Amino acid sequence: MTDLFGRPDKDSESPSAAAGGRRTGSPAQAPLAERVRPQTLDDLVGQDEVIGPGTPLRRLLEEKRVPSLVLWGPPGSGKTTLARLLARHCQARFMAHSAVLSGVKEIRQIVAMAQADLRAGKPAPVVFIDEIHRFNRIQQDAFLPHVENGTLILVGATTENPSFEVNAALLSRVQVVALAPLGPEALVTVLERALARDEALVQRGVKVSSDAIRRIAEACRGDARRALTALETLVLTAAEGRARMADVERVLAQSPLLYDRAGEEHYNLLSALHKSLRNSDADAAVYWLVRMLRAGEDPLVVARRMVRFASEDVGLADPGALALTMAARDAVHFLGLPEGGLALVEAAIYLAAAPKSNALSRTWNSVCADLDAGHSEPVPMALRNAPTNLMKEMGYGKGYRYAHDEPEGTADLDCLPEDLRDRKYVQLGDAGREQDLAGALTAWARRRLAARRDKA
Repeated sequence: MTDLFGRPDKDSESPSAAAGGRRTGSPAQAPLAERVRPQTLDDLVGQDEVIGPGTPLRRLLEEKRVPSLVLWGPPGSGKTTLARLLARHCQARFMAHSAVLSGVKEIRQIVAMAQADLRAGKPAPVVFIDEIHRFNRIQQDAFLPHVENGTLILVGATTENPSFEVNAALLSRVQVVALAPLGPEALVTVLERALARDEALVQRGVKVSSDAIRRIAEACRGDARRALTALETLVLTAAEGRARMADVERVLAQSPLLYDRAGEEHYNLLSALHKSLRNSDADAAVYWLVRMLRAGEDPLVVARRMVRFASEDVGLADPGALALTMAARDAVHFLGLPEGGLALVEAAIYLAAAPKSNALSRTWNSVCADLDAGHSEPVPMALRNAPTNLMKEMGYGKGYRYAHDEPEGTADLDCLPEDLRDRKYVQLGDAGREQDLAGALTAWARRRLAARRDKA
């Protein structure tokens, strides 16, 4: 690895390097993001809430104490850089490893090196594990005693939610530090520094306007590595010593959207779509919907979420919402993308505009609460079919009255178990069609009461 000016960085070491293995590559061949990596905590931009002056982590570092950490943040937010700076600030050995390439054997080598450092009177090394969420439970557990007794300082990096991907035993021994995506102003600072400080870029002498820098910063959505890669490509491909906005757009044309169909971002965007629909914000809903589809989400996953929404959040306030979303699901299944995407947009706008009611969810939860409380009495005899003589003799169907034959169109018949006879699960409001349906149910209840009075 290299420092800010392309010089070899002696902080980073692996078991193979320590044993005499050769490192490949050279400063000139290293990516720009590696060449301009910050060398002091004060050079780190965009993470002041985590490591800025006066923060708990900064105060610990000032006392030369580095706790074991899991750095959680999106790509390009500075996880690796921060881990290196922690080790450098405390003058500890920095050993970097990837969870993709390391196994239990490598972990044993790491621990042996850490123990050798302690015996030599050196600080406990900082062991950086990139993509720690890819370690299985056995690999994560292998670190537990060594983290707990201070043999090494573990700093893991992950783009996935540690609550789901790191086992509880390890989480209890580390602090989780959440890094935010870098804002546009922070990325502008990173890019301007690179243009001014990196020898390779300076030697090119390419002029890059402030508008071009800001366009890259805004397009790269908080990812410093992606922004620096775009800047380096721009400088290397610019003609006549000047980078034009058309050149910038060509470089950015293939920039992918941040998305992981199996990770937390998948659920975050689905949640954003659902809550936007619930809040009747059609503009936000179609934004999240199209963003998911453009990022490669399965359109049927989006359709299923909207079908669920039609019952959970609209329900009987507009019974047509369920039919429309089912039609949108069928349309996108039949047409595929991009044509079928319009059916999903149509459904999203309809759902956002529809009256909202969670009466169906409340009804479901109310019934489930009684079932959980043990209310599961046998079906009343009057409601049971009696297809055999034996069942008739046992009382199956006794007392049943056919509603169509009743003057009121409903019978004096108790259809709930005895211990739930007076329970009212369905509580409709006055949103949209619910007002009409609530009135109809009330009218039927009155007719049953009248039938009961007539029978008495």
